[in-house]
Amino acid sequence: MKNFAWLIVGIAAGFVVAHELNQTQQGKQFFTELDAKAREFGEAISDGYRQREAELRAALGDAEATIDELSKK
Repeated sequence: MKNFAWLIVGIAAGFVVAHELNQTQQGKQFFTELDAKAREFGEAISDGYRQREAELRAALGDAEATIDELSKK
């Protein structure tokens, strides 16, 4: 329980520091760049997921076609 309390205190302190830092011009620039990088990373993950999903769907389609051909023989 003591560790959980320290975790909550640390999170709260982090929010306070981030809020104060965001009040400065350099802080705003830092958080803007951080946000852009995080969005770029998220988009890359999302694109990779969609590409892999398309590959798996194509492979599944090929497998279904092969099964259909074999079942007709």
